[in-house]
Amino acid sequence: MPTRPLGKTGLNVGPIGFGAFKIGRNTKIKYPSAYDLPDEIDVARLLDGLVELGICHFDTAPAYGLSEERVGAWLAQSSASVVVSTKVGELFANGESRYVFDELSVRTSVANSLRLLRRDVLDIVLIHTPADDVRVLTETPVVETLRSLQEAGDIRAIGLSGKTPAAATLALDWADVLMVEFHAEDSSHAKVIQQAAERGLGVLVKKGLAAGHLPAEEAIPFVLGQPGVTSLVVGGLNLEHMADNLKIARRCLATG
Repeated sequence: MPTRPLGKTGLNVGPIGFGAFKIGRNTKIKYPSAYDLPDEIDVARLLDGLVELGICHFDTAPAYGLSEERVGAWLAQSSASVVVSTKVGELFANGESRYVFDELSVRTSVANSLRLLRRDVLDIVLIHTPADDVRVLTETPVVETLRSLQEAGDIRAIGLSGKTPAAATLALDWADVLMVEFHAEDSSHAKVIQQAAERGLGVLVKKGLAAGHLPAEEAIPFVLGQPGVTSLVVGGLNLEHMADNLKIARRCLATG
């Protein structure tokens, strides 16, 4: 699978990335069907298989349960070269999410991610916001703290995984990467995707299949056909489904 530059980050990703939510958490989910968590052996088999398919970007977060720890364990025994994005802001414990954006919490989160992912530098760290994402960006020190950690060499690229086009627009002034929800049932980020691309930002799309509610055959071409989109992050535990997603992406790019 060919890769493309993720904005000006110096990182390269394919048109399809892997969302690592399901390898770490199966409670308080928005997917249409319940699922069992895989064990460590199955996780390693899945991640190995994804790399063999040509996927070179894994997206995780502290709020994804065991996901960071499991990705880190796999990284420690794999020679594969993958880009890993993680997040700060949302924590998940005892079945509930909570959000913390003060400087100490953000620095602690980054330190934990470095430890769990077993990396000296994090490729990408995104701000993981609740619905009031504009307030988070304007009334907390999270952006300043991430920029400080980036300058210190702990993070290569920083950005926003928010909820609203308004917050994504604010992030254009400081972010290297935006992660936005975009699909046929919600194209509200179309304008800011274009603006981000014009400024040289990388654009990752989340929930492009509307958490499994849209058919991949229609959803993937819709997302990858949008000018400015770098990559679509898709979650799952089934290698055959991921292989099918890649085939759809290849056809889309070949005809686009």
